[in-house]
Amino acid sequence: MFDSGVGGLTVARELCSQFPEESVLYLGDTARVPYGPRGRDTIERFALEMVQFLLQREVKALVIACNTISATAFEAIQEMSPVPVFDVVNPTVRAAVSATDTGVLGVIGTVTTVRSGIYAELAHRIRPGVRVVGRECPLFVPIAEEHLAQHPVARLMAEEYLQGFRGTEADVLILGCTHYPLLRDVIGDYMGPGVRLIDSAQPTVAELGRMLRENNLLRSGPPEHQFFVSDASYKFMEIANGILGRDISALVRQVTL
Repeated sequence: MFDSGVGGLTVARELCSQFPEESVLYLGDTARVPYGPRGRDTIERFALEMVQFLLQREVKALVIACNTISATAFEAIQEMSPVPVFDVVNPTVRAAVSATDTGVLGVIGTVTTVRSGIYAELAHRIRPGVRVVGRECPLFVPIAEEHLAQHPVARLMAEEYLQGFRGTEADVLILGCTHYPLLRDVIGDYMGPGVRLIDSAQPTVAELGRMLRENNLLRSGPPEHQFFVSDASYKFMEIANGILGRDISALVRQVTL
């Protein structure tokens, strides 16, 4: 499982919850985060470097726990990988299309993710008449990482970013960045009870689990988790421990990609 930084641990948390015996090998490119403002070619190059690192460790599946990478480099990663690859965009779109009654989906994400148009493209393949409204929310990532989810700045930015959904009839909002579940309460408060929030963790892990079961790849026994980062800063440790609800410091190693 890999991400540009720490947000992908929300997907790792879901995996550990649904499949507690599975071992997670997580790689976060914390030295080069954020990926969101970068160009497509750069994101793909960084992503393939991470994939190469993980494949050398004989993993049985890859999970792209980053919406930006999923939106820009999924096909290149599939071509490179001899093992099944799961992204966080496709399963989430399928879940969102199934959940909407109005046929209008909202999507929030990084600049690169939203401008890629991948959510609308995939949604239209499933249900041609669906409408997708996207909003770029770049400051949500640092707000989440600085533990400001309950701070007035979080509510101020939620109003700034999300007011564009008023009057659109969107009844489902895709949290198109793995950091955004950390801001679920403030986003949900602004959008109101009539809008269902869908993040990528549950549908992605559900599809991964089906593949593991169908191919008899489920693990048994106590898990052996490993966490690799390109920069083992105190900030990663702080956020990671908060997301996972445990101290993983002894399991973290800094590596060069």
